[in-house]
Amino acid sequence: MDIRLEPMILSRSVKIMTRRNLTAAKIGEIVRATRKAAGLRQDELAGAAGVGLRFIVDLEAGKPTAQIGKTLQVLAALGCSLDITPPPAAKGARKA
Repeated sequence: MDIRLEPMILSRSVKIMTRRNLTAAKIGEIVRATRKAAGLRQDELAGAAGVGLRFIVDLEAGKPTAQIGKTLQVLAALGCSLDITPPPAAKGARKA
């Protein structure tokens, strides 16, 4: 099954402060705020992201065991990006 996600274009921009240490609760807040700014209901976002409504409800509630793959699908459907910055290399650490 080939699922292709096309990012939605939001009608309004959402200003969200980036934080170094995201928590499940903070990701949920960001998803909720972005969904609402786009004028989407939870079931509409679920359909656009190819996940179930229950997943959206749990994700927005900050469920810490939410599946990363589905979370990434939701973020992509909302047009969000997730950047991961590795820690700086420790002194004397070997390079791979």
